[in-house]
Amino acid sequence: MSNFKTFVRAGHWPTLAASFLYFDFCFAIWVLNGAMAPFISDSFGLSPAQKGFMISVPILAGALMRFPLGVLAQYIGRKNAAMVEMGLIVAALVFGYLFVNSYDNVLAMGVLLGIAGASFGVALSLGSGWYPPQYKGLAMGIAGAGNSGTVLAVLFAPPLAQAYGWQTVYGLAAMTMVLPMAVMWLVAKEPPDVEHQSFREHVGCLFEKDGWAFSLIYVVTFGGFIGLASFLPTYFYDQFKVTKIEAGQLTMLATLMGSAVRVVGGWIADRVGGIHTLSGVLVVVAAALAACGFAGQSLVVTTLLFMLCFAALGAGNGALFQLVPLRWPLTTAVAGSMIGEIGALGGGFLPNAMGLAKQHTGSYLGGFLSFTVLALVMLAMLRVVQIRWTRTWAEKGGRARPASAQQDAVRAPVSRTAGARR
Repeated sequence: MSNFKTFVRAGHWPTLAASFLYFDFCFAIWVLNGAMAPFISDSFGLSPAQKGFMISVPILAGALMRFPLGVLAQYIGRKNAAMVEMGLIVAALVFGYLFVNSYDNVLAMGVLLGIAGASFGVALSLGSGWYPPQYKGLAMGIAGAGNSGTVLAVLFAPPLAQAYGWQTVYGLAAMTMVLPMAVMWLVAKEPPDVEHQSFREHVGCLFEKDGWAFSLIYVVTFGGFIGLASFLPTYFYDQFKVTKIEAGQLTMLATLMGSAVRVVGGWIADRVGGIHTLSGVLVVVAAALAACGFAGQSLVVTTLLFMLCFAALGAGNGALFQLVPLRWPLTTAVAGSMIGEIGALGGGFLPNAMGLAKQHTGSYLGGFLSFTVLALVMLAMLRVVQIRWTRTWAEKGGRARPASAQQDAVRAPVSRTAGARR
């Protein structure tokens, strides 16, 4: 308890709370089409491949919008960028309520829902910006636990869609965005960890090996989370013939584990290191997904396996973003957005793989196994790159270095880059 009080006093908790709420509501909007997919699919008689593509569109659009929002946040501030984004989300939801009445319109709406998916890097950087390195993992875990917005979407959207029609849910969602906008405006403060840099310096992490290593691991941890969370209502509805509302409730059980354990993942990573934590996560994810593929006849076993898988994915997300501010302490927002962009693009892979596997083989097994293989490949890559990471900018296992050593580690990559340019 005393450790938590120390953590709270170390930063500005109202900003952290506002960041969580902002990300939570944005995440709920981002996965709205996935939560309502059984209703939308029945309305337009979609094939399995069309279902997978429809669910993947908001994920892909959100991924592509993350980096521009991260760059914008560097120039107008993270709080202001969050306010601008939430205003655009409200406008997008009003469009959905008034004009979406065909499959093509649903795809267009999916692109607009991607605006909500751009919130990730800004939310985490805003929430953790007031905290010192030894508490970054926990702070980012708390802000990142806003992916519990998935729970809100799958719990409330299906019954509302059944009662009032799925288009009406867009309008109702627009009204809920007033709450996070008000809280952000009233209590959040821009963090002090800002250093003015050129645009070229901002995007420098795009051209570093570490940036791509982080991004590819995030393809599994976050891509798996958002991809599965969006597709599960459709999977439960099609595979086990449950009702649309029950499909949402079962999805809620699984995704709730991932959201809750994300905070724990950041906390564990602060103590044993993000590298150690990620290694264990990737093993569990691979095993759980493979088992899900072979347990497709048992609803109870499948649900329990999904809960285990989401718990691991949530812990992995928290652990990875414990490492990001250690590697890029001065450009966490941009680096986080870039990593989040590539990772979320991976989330578009899973719904499409599941839909195509079902359409061409009559089973979802191929989709599960393809992501299992990806997780094992990322585990092998992590075990290779961690040798260099622990020699340059992180302690053994991926823990934070002392402040002076961390500053030397940050300067070293900059010096090498400058030398290469000369």
